[in-house]
Amino acid sequence: MPIPINRQLLLASRPQGEPRPDNFRLVETPVPEPADGQFLVRNHWLSLDPYMRGRMDAVKSYAKYVELGEVMTGGAVGEIVASRHPQYAVGEFVTGAFGWQEYTLSDGTLVRKVDPQRAPLSYALGVLGMPGVTAWVGLLDIAQLKAGETVLVSAASGAVGSVVGQLAKIKGCRAVGIAGGAAKCEYAVTELGFDACVDYKKGALYEDLKTALPEGIDVCFENVGGETLDTALRLMKPFSRIAICGLISQYSATEQYGLRNIRSVLVNRIRMQGFIVSDRPQLWPQALAELAGHVAAGRIKYRESVAKGLEQAPRAFLGMLRGENFGKQLVQLI
Repeated sequence: MPIPINRQLLLASRPQGEPRPDNFRLVETPVPEPADGQFLVRNHWLSLDPYMRGRMDAVKSYAKYVELGEVMTGGAVGEIVASRHPQYAVGEFVTGAFGWQEYTLSDGTLVRKVDPQRAPLSYALGVLGMPGVTAWVGLLDIAQLKAGETVLVSAASGAVGSVVGQLAKIKGCRAVGIAGGAAKCEYAVTELGFDACVDYKKGALYEDLKTALPEGIDVCFENVGGETLDTALRLMKPFSRIAICGLISQYSATEQYGLRNIRSVLVNRIRMQGFIVSDRPQLWPQALAELAGHVAAGRIKYRESVAKGLEQAPRAFLGMLRGENFGKQLVQLI
């Protein structure tokens, strides 16, 4: 009888600037057997997220970087196919940091059970998972959004930004997005309900934002950084807030962008805060419950880009870093 095989994607080398396909290596290993207190997950969906780029560099950060030869880090959702853990049964679905591989052993640490009858399984990696909670925490806890305010969100058609804009509308606010290309901007306005969306690829970011934001910005939800953040600083209102969720434009930059408009933080008494959603585990249950209600009622819409097969993960990941995805980027493994 053949031994079941687990395919894994390892970090083969560290990128210099933008990652390349040869920074990863696909290997085959035997599927592991769970020991006492462990269970084995057959992953169905793999999440691709911008933060993974930072884990490829051997630098100090809020989380440990991936060692050379290790499985690439990442969230996944799948089915338990073997268990020696009293709290996890065969046939249950779970999500966790299972990595870029088809099978994962877990002891239940930082694992969440998922009900595939309530929403598509892939949503556990998107709108009903880390990206959705990130949007909720950043907008409502970090930025302390108030009804009637104006919100600017970059990467507005992405996994996090799309939820930010819709939450802002639900809370009675005006939502303006920044996205790359006419199709993404049209989607943000016509499908997601944004009041306006600016196409940064047109090359007139400040002028277009000024037109879309005649009274300025109360809350900036920043996913991109660089010129996008620098331009937003010119339009911030007094006592406004900036939630720094991500800086995807800088992750592969060999020279970091220097903000020219940082004086606005002082002049306008802006509160600018970076945040990592895993720092607030106590807010996850409330955020997930609210998001699930909005999704079920059709108040929050969601879009996914899907690559099929583990071997497609590097290509899809590099494309996501370049903004080629539309909505949440996933890899379907089953």
